[in-house]
Amino acid sequence: MSPIRTHGADLPADAGHVPGRPDHELAAHLTYLARAFKAPTIGAVWAELGDQARAEGWSHEEYLAAVLARQVADREANGTQLRIAGAHFPQIKTLEDFNLDHQPGLRRDVLAHLATTTFVPKAGNVILLGPPGVGKTHLAIGLGLKATAAGHPVLFDTASGWITRLTAAHTEARLPAELKRLRRYRLLIIDEVGYIPFDTDAANLFFQLIASRYEQGSVLITSNMPFGRWGEVFGDDVVAAAMIDRLVHHAEVLTLTGDSYRTRQRRQLLAKDNRADQG
Repeated sequence: MSPIRTHGADLPADAGHVPGRPDHELAAHLTYLARAFKAPTIGAVWAELGDQARAEGWSHEEYLAAVLARQVADREANGTQLRIAGAHFPQIKTLEDFNLDHQPGLRRDVLAHLATTTFVPKAGNVILLGPPGVGKTHLAIGLGLKATAAGHPVLFDTASGWITRLTAAHTEARLPAELKRLRRYRLLIIDEVGYIPFDTDAANLFFQLIASRYEQGSVLITSNMPFGRWGEVFGDDVVAAAMIDRLVHHAEVLTLTGDSYRTRQRRQLLAKDNRADQG
């Protein structure tokens, strides 16, 4: 009997002849097959699930589905972890950990819709506006994590970090190649727009980034400045207007309000200390 070909590897000629083998030979054979298919989870769970299948009277099809489901789940989980690492989030903050009670004006239905990340395949954008410390970065990271879990490559950086990246590419005459490379990321997160004013060159580079993403890939931006003051950020009202026009064409704009979480926590600590002193 000729060898069986599996993903370019030769299996033994009797690879399919499993029935009737002693248990120890069958175990070794299944371990070999799992390695050949590069499916380590199958190699780890087939025996355990086999015992469960016999105990619960599963059909052959139910057992096979359970084994394959475990392999797929582990592979997807590993892929998500790789995408999270590749996104370069400054920290891990989930949407589930966000305290919505501090943002009573935030549209829950809109946030829930964004959490599905259906805007990403449509090259839609998200703009989070509000003063410092109200949770914009938390929401941005949380939505980014949802996108990685949905299988979308994500890349996170601050506005100044993005300008450093684009300036280096421009200086080395590879800006078009860099913008093309960034299209592989389905979602770019640009944090802290407005904290540092852009000079003319930086504003031009930022505009090219936004223009290259228009209807091609999603952008999520956080800013402490309302749109009406973006001319101050970019040093040019015309450039700012052109950028805003492209960003909001397919976008959800959420405005956060209130005191800074950090300021609120500091007040609470001071109040606690005062009560302790008075006591």
